[in-house]
Amino acid sequence: MSKTIAEINEKIRNGTVRVVRADEMTKIVRDVGPRRAAEEVDVVTTGTFGAMCSSGVWLNFGHAEPPIKMARVWLNDVEAYAGVAAVDVYLGAAQRSRRRGIRYGGAHVIEDLLRGKSVDLRAVAYGSDCYPRKKLLGRFTLADLNTAMLSNPRNAYQRYTAATNSTERTLSTYMGKLLPRFGNATYSGAGELSPLSNDPRLATIGIGTRIFLGGARGFVTAAGTQHDPQNRFGTLMVQGDLKKMSAEFLRAASFHAYGTTLYVGLGVPIPILDEQIAESAGVADADITTEVRDYGVASRNRPVLGTVSYADLKSGAISLNGRSVPTSPLSSFYAAKVVAETLKEWIGRGEFELSTPVEPLSRTAAVGPLKLRAAEADEAEPPLSAAPASETVVWDEAKCVQCGLCLSLCPRGVFQRDADWKIRVDVEACRPCGRCSDACPTQAIQAPRGGRK
Repeated sequence: MSKTIAEINEKIRNGTVRVVRADEMTKIVRDVGPRRAAEEVDVVTTGTFGAMCSSGVWLNFGHAEPPIKMARVWLNDVEAYAGVAAVDVYLGAAQRSRRRGIRYGGAHVIEDLLRGKSVDLRAVAYGSDCYPRKKLLGRFTLADLNTAMLSNPRNAYQRYTAATNSTERTLSTYMGKLLPRFGNATYSGAGELSPLSNDPRLATIGIGTRIFLGGARGFVTAAGTQHDPQNRFGTLMVQGDLKKMSAEFLRAASFHAYGTTLYVGLGVPIPILDEQIAESAGVADADITTEVRDYGVASRNRPVLGTVSYADLKSGAISLNGRSVPTSPLSSFYAAKVVAETLKEWIGRGEFELSTPVEPLSRTAAVGPLKLRAAEADEAEPPLSAAPASETVVWDEAKCVQCGLCLSLCPRGVFQRDADWKIRVDVEACRPCGRCSDACPTQAIQAPRGGRK
C-alpha cells in the first residue's frame, strides 16, 4: 500500500489523520509490523533539543535618519557581522561578548529578544555620500525589527559521537566537562526521536520540507554543512521567523571554557507513505549506534574506543576497556519529546500541513578535511594594477558584468548598449575625463585623466 502527501493533508483538513510520536511508532512497528503500521499511521513526529553552536539570526533594522551603512555593529556588546548591506546584520549564537566573555554571547541576545527585552545597539560606519551617518546608538526590541530570521546552517544531526577523556586532567569541551581517566562519557542527539534517524534514506525530508523550529513553523532550506549521510551524520540547514518563536524552544547556554551556544527545538514530520518509510520510522534506540571517541587526543581523527547504541548510552553507563563508565546526555530527551508532542498536536488540530520537498537532499555527500595550501613566508599580496599607459579608455570585457552604469557618465557616448543590453565601447571616441574609470564597480574600465594630446 502507498499514500501521497496530498492524501495525508486532506486527512489533516478533515480531522481523520492519525499522528504518533516517533517513540510511539517504535512500539507500533514492534507490535504489529511495518506493513500494518503503514496502514494505521499517517504521520510520525520527531523532535530534538540540543546545543547548536551553528545558529544565528538575520536582523534588519530599517534605515535611520540620516541613513547609515553599518560597518561594525554590537548588540549588548556582542559583535554581529555587518558585511552584507546597510542595515542588515548576522548575529552568530557562538559570538562572545567583549566584556562578559563566554558567559554571554549571541545566543543570549537572541533569547533576550524573544523574552521581550530591550537590546543595546551600537554601530559605526565610515560614511559616504549616500550614507553620511558614522555612528548610531540606541535600544530596540524584537518588535522594532523589520526582519528577524533564525538561520541554522547545520542542525538536526543524525547522530553524534560520544566523548570521553583518557588524560590526567579534566577537559572542557563542546561535549561538556570530561573527567580524567575515562571518568565519564557524554553524548548528544535524540536517539529514536531524532528526525534523520527516522528517515535515514531522506525519502521524505528535502529542500522545502515544513518543520517545527523554535516553537514556530520553519523550513529545510538545504542540506546542512558537514552533511555526511554515507556515514550516518546527516544534517539540515533550516530557517524560520524568530518573531513567531518561543523562548521555551530557544535557550541560550554556555559551556565552561568553551563558549556560548543555543539550544534549539526542532521537529520534522515524517509522512508514512509506504511500508519502507514505516519501517525506518520504527527505529529504536537499540538500533542507533555511534562511536565513543577519546577527546583527550587533540586531533580531527580522535581514536575510536568502541561502538555503542543509544540504548546503551541512555542506560547511564557503558563498558570501556573492561570498566563501567557513567554517561550523561547534553541534549534534552524531555524537551525533544515536548517538541514531537507539540508538532503532533498541531497536525491533529489541522494547524500544520505537510509539504512536498521541491528538491531532494544528497544521499551521497561526504565530508573531508581542511584543504589549505601552505603560505610561503615571504609571500606578499599582488600589487595593484597600474593605470594604463594609454591616451584613451581601456576596457576589460572579461571583468565587465554588463551593468551599464557607465552609460550615463560618458559625455561623448563611448559606452553604448545593443538591443540585448550588452555594453559596446568605442575607444576612438574617448577624450579622457576619468568619469567612467572610478565609477566602474568591477574595475573593468581604466582611463587616464585629462584630454588627448
